Amino acid sequence: MKGFVKTIAAVVAGATLVSAGAAIAQDRTGWPRALTVGTASQGGTYFVYGNGLAAYIGETFGITASGEVTGGPVQNATLVQMKEHGIGLVTMGPMYDAWNGKSELAPGLPHTDVRALFPMYQTPFQCITMASSGIKAVSDLNGKRVSVGPAGGTPGTYWPRFMATLDVKPRQSNSGASDAASQLQDGLLDAFCFAAGIPISAFSQLAAEAKVVMFGFNDTELPKILDKHPEVSALTIKAGTYSGHDYDQNTVAMWNFATAHKDMPASLAYEITKLVMENNPRMMQIHSAASETLLENVNKNGFLPYHPGAVRYYEEKGITLPAKLKD
Repeated sequence: MKGFVKTIAAVVAGATLVSAGAAIAQDRTGWPRALTVGTASQGGTYFVYGNGLAAYIGETFGITASGEVTGGPVQNATLVQMKEHGIGLVTMGPMYDAWNGKSELAPGLPHTDVRALFPMYQTPFQCITMASSGIKAVSDLNGKRVSVGPAGGTPGTYWPRFMATLDVKPRQSNSGASDAASQLQDGLLDAFCFAAGIPISAFSQLAAEAKVVMFGFNDTELPKILDKHPEVSALTIKAGTYSGHDYDQNTVAMWNFATAHKDMPASLAYEITKLVMENNPRMMQIHSAASETLLENVNKNGFLPYHPGAVRYYEEKGITLPAKLKD
């Protein structure tokens, strides 16, 4: 009897959730019974953000939604392209490669069925050097000993590309952030160029222990980077972000976006986008990185078309998207 009562309670609770979701979204034509969100390895931001997003979608709309551990952005793009996952969290660099058929996982397959839903947060690029080096810009790194972070990581992949765009040829090496910071302080490196959420802890520690100079891209370099690399967007790291540094640093950042297949029902894409964009305090409870999951950052996508459902929501909010970003 107790088991029967529990079963009835569960059914009623489930029905309540479905009713609540139905009140929000009347048109559920084609909606899946289950939705998987591709994240990344446990312990990372994607894992927390993606699982929290899945739980929020599930409780709001009364559908079964869950996060799944994956290899990260490269794999997530392919899982969405192949319709194996409903939502994939991606960094726009790997997504741009996948869009053009240059995915490391599926080379030769253009991932042109993937669509953007909403912006998540950004990963800025930044360099640091000792003040005594005389280095003040990326263009000063010709022939210098420069660490660009771990091999295969975002900075290790994209800093060499940025250097090539600017025709800068340093003596590059790969190492983790803490190792690179130690090597810089010990005089084994001339500069350390990295990409991570700011303030970068290794940079903060160096700034507290020694006289350093930090920089992104100057007024001559920045337009070239933005023109050649549509997967990044301009960013200004404000003065005061690091102790003792009272100057703004212009640079670029690579944004992370939530994506879906173009065949996701437009009503579902609309409701998910609306849910996330209109409930930032709840998203912040999931992960503090959601402080940048805001309408004002919809323009941080320079190439990936938005899903028609997302387009509908943004236009309702008065946002005019470029024609190339509309499906």
